[in-house]
Amino acid sequence: MFSVSENEAAAIQRAFHESGEWAAVVELRRHFHIQDNVNALNAVRSIVRWAGAVPPHPTSPL
Repeated sequence: MFSVSENEAAAIQRAFHESGEWAAVVELRRHFHIQDNVNALNAVRSIVRWAGAVPPHPTSPL
């Protein structure tokens, strides 16, 4: 078990929305030492589902 700050969650969610699950796993591993792919991917999926998830960056101005 580990605790994730709002900033860490935002970075992981952003990586997920911009580049997919495995990019988010890489971002997760920048912050936490999780070596097992299954556990890292499950953690990413949980973080992405949290309420108040960070929406992806807009690709074009409105």
